[in-house]
Amino acid sequence: MNALATPPLEAPDIHLVRAAEGWVELGLPDEAELELSQLSPAVREHPAVLDVRWQLHAARREWNLAHEAAELLVSLAPGELAGWIHRAYAARRMGGGGLQKAWDALRPAVEPFPEEALVPYNLACYACQMERLDEAREWLARARQIEDAATVDRMALADEDLKPLWPELRS
Repeated sequence: MNALATPPLEAPDIHLVRAAEGWVELGLPDEAELELSQLSPAVREHPAVLDVRWQLHAARREWNLAHEAAELLVSLAPGELAGWIHRAYAARRMGGGGLQKAWDALRPAVEPFPEEALVPYNLACYACQMERLDEAREWLARARQIEDAATVDRMALADEDLKPLWPELRS
């Protein structure tokens, strides 16, 4: 979260958000939702809250609700990469979504996040799944320029989205 644009959460809200994160990590989204329901109304659209809300909905596979949380997160904190990644992930899976919607949701993040390998990496995944393999190769090469190439290759070789590129990645 951009500390200059968004004030930090204070007690008791910060404790409720941390507890909700813990519940989600434990695979207990209902408990996380209970924690979030106790938040002060003034902080319910705080970026940290929206991030946990996205995690909660993703854990439940409520992709339309996850997309709404991520969309709001991007609009309120556009300098936070998580919102962009979350939005694209949910756009792929939500009703009426798909790979092109995920692509369209993430592609605008390239310019504001030139040093984040996760953006071109995920674009490579989406391009690969849309059978645009040359484009996928270009995005993966871009991710390898930003992040350690061996690390990116290990990720790619474990990622089913990039399976069509596995033979050339292994060589």
